[in-house]
Amino acid sequence: MIDAFALGDKVVMRKPHACGANEWQIIRTGADVKIKCLQCGRIVMLDRAEFVKRAKKIINTEENEA
Repeated sequence: MIDAFALGDKVVMRKPHACGANEWQIIRTGADVKIKCLQCGRIVMLDRAEFVKRAKKIINTEENEA
């Protein structure tokens, strides 16, 4: 379960997307979290509780890349 995440973080979700990828980038945070598939570009919006439940781990953050 993920406690802290920020805009721009890349996360691995528990189940893969229909395109076969499980890596997503967070593009919006708040009461809802909007994530974008890094393989096909599909954007999905989940409420925060659902996102925390479905997210497996954070791969890297924007601060680590800079």
